[in-house]
Amino acid sequence: MIRIAPQTGSTNADCAAAIRSGEGWAEGQWLVARRQTAGRGRQGREWFDGAGNFMGSTAVLLGEGGPPPASLSFVAALAVRDAAAAALPDDGQLGLKWPNDVLLDGGKLSGILLEMVRGHIVVGIGVNLARAPDLPDRKTAALADVIAPPTLEDFAASLAAAFDRRLESWRTYGLGATLQAFLAGSIHAAGSPVTVHDTDGSILSGSLAGLEESDGALRLRLADGSERVIRAGDIS
Repeated sequence: MIRIAPQTGSTNADCAAAIRSGEGWAEGQWLVARRQTAGRGRQGREWFDGAGNFMGSTAVLLGEGGPPPASLSFVAALAVRDAAAAALPDDGQLGLKWPNDVLLDGGKLSGILLEMVRGHIVVGIGVNLARAPDLPDRKTAALADVIAPPTLEDFAASLAAAFDRRLESWRTYGLGATLQAFLAGSIHAAGSPVTVHDTDGSILSGSLAGLEESDGALRLRLADGSERVIRAGDIS
């Protein structure tokens, strides 16, 4: 079920509040806002509230023995890529960048935020459909740069269906299959040079040695042949 609200502060906050209150949140249920006044991205960044863009949240009930909850960011990124690919005449314009960015012609197309709430992971997703923000530190993109963008309703339905498919694969086949799919669409091939901008401000350079099968952390091979495991940060 997809509910579209004219305006809210944050779809993630609304979803979390419903779970905390005992009202609950059925899997497959989405809250989508036409306008969001208090959206947030990773590492506390503000998320751009562009009219005509997609801003929505859903929740996943965690079970025993499943993949690490944080790895749902890969599920979300793949679902966004699937939905964007369905709207574009050429999905070769799309790429994935660790940890969960979806790029269109090299520009950031979406943002993903996960929050743990009482045995659930609330998954918040923003996608630039109609317009993209101007950011000083990175290139951005919107589907409208390439095509007449889909309606909010159509994109929401496509994304919800794609998320269901990717979630089922994550649960059925484990994290390995999800990581393989992510790497297949990644802009960084194994062995390619990458620079990691860590959350503490440090910068490391090396080559991509793959992703940790246990949780999807990035393995960086340094010049001396040693490896570092990176669990947070941005890469270029």
